[in-house]
Amino acid sequence: MPVATLAADQSVCAPLPVLGRDVRVPLVTGGEVTYAALDYAASAPALQRVWDDVAAYAPYYGSVHRGAGYLSQLSTDLFENSRAAVAGFLGCREGDQVVFTRSTTDSLNLLASVLPVGCRVFVFETEHHAALLPWGRASDAEVTCLDAPRTPAQAVETLERALADRDPYGPALVVVTGASNVTGELWPVRELAAAAHAHGARIVLDAAQLAPHHPVDIAELDVDWVAFSGHKLYAPFGSGVLAGRADWLRDAEPYLAGGGASRSVARRADGGVDVQWHESAARHEAGSPNVIGVYAIASACKALGEAGFDRLVERERQLVEQVRTGLAAVPGVRVLSLFGDDAPRVGVLSFVVDGWNSSHFAAALSAEYGIGVRDGLFCAHPLVRTLLGGEDGTEPGACGAPDEGATLNAIRVSFGAGTPDEHVERFVRAVGELVRNGARWLYRTEGGRCVPDTSA
Repeated sequence: MPVATLAADQSVCAPLPVLGRDVRVPLVTGGEVTYAALDYAASAPALQRVWDDVAAYAPYYGSVHRGAGYLSQLSTDLFENSRAAVAGFLGCREGDQVVFTRSTTDSLNLLASVLPVGCRVFVFETEHHAALLPWGRASDAEVTCLDAPRTPAQAVETLERALADRDPYGPALVVVTGASNVTGELWPVRELAAAAHAHGARIVLDAAQLAPHHPVDIAELDVDWVAFSGHKLYAPFGSGVLAGRADWLRDAEPYLAGGGASRSVARRADGGVDVQWHESAARHEAGSPNVIGVYAIASACKALGEAGFDRLVERERQLVEQVRTGLAAVPGVRVLSLFGDDAPRVGVLSFVVDGWNSSHFAAALSAEYGIGVRDGLFCAHPLVRTLLGGEDGTEPGACGAPDEGATLNAIRVSFGAGTPDEHVERFVRAVGELVRNGARWLYRTEGGRCVPDTSA
């Protein structure tokens, strides 16, 4: 469907207002242009609604829990109401806990710290490092890294074989992404959850890339835990969420020891200290919480729900299709994919361009077109290297003239609910012009990255 018809399609909605939508940036070739933020997969811009809600609350900011003053009580209510809002957004079940953390990385490290003794962890090599790395730090967990599947069905089959073959048979945890931060492809979460549970294992969903783009319902997906970050959900104020089953969280030592996590502390006659820890989510929320960040997440959850997730998903699907069609028409551009070119995905696509150093290409998009994308291995090194044919990810050559074969890293474009149609149109046009005509400016390497050479 042409972009010009999107606004007339009643199944889609206009972009949601975000901060920075009118920011102008200079071009190295002269003049300036409205910045096209197409790096949502790293950090999405804050929704205007989130910013307004936070600004309205800021004068009433106070300490959370235990304070007798009005502002403290108001802030405590806001904090706990935010917990309820997030639980509703995620479709939490009765008895599930919502623990506030700093990020998805922090959430998954928290879960790693509460694994029961002898737990086996099964994680695909395709995961973001936040989901791939924490488990080896657990005291006695045995981690099995599963090969990259090439179809959703193969992912389920690979997991089933690994779980069936595990010895000894005991507690196990499966770790899976909802949408890849490299390819944007949707993973068969419900099927993987069914396979995990059929073999007596639990499953945690890394929803960092899924939650901003698609509804996430814990009960419907039948996952045990969900983790995501505020800064990818249009609430970039340094907060995250781990939501799901309470028992492992309740039975483990607190993630951090300190005030807020403790219910009662008493000194013993022998000079030691006896502590009774909370059994609620507070057990793992020691210290003064990030009230602003938590409220921002709740505000974003409400804003996405009110906008109508179905309409947001449909609009993004059409933008994805426009990008895929546009890139397919440019010679030498290859979009990376595990499950095939037609696999459904959120607004995240990575690609390589024959003869181009990825840092050079990304630098030219920024300096000459005012478009912000990302290049590299995207904190998913094993996956990107698999998609690029097993290379080591070290790009040869300088970033001046393009080097033949210099595509050992990739370029990622990502967008979402706040992306205007024009940003996508400009990106597709810019890729075509750079491939056909080359960069209009000279570039040099500085600190390992390509930057415009302004010395000439």
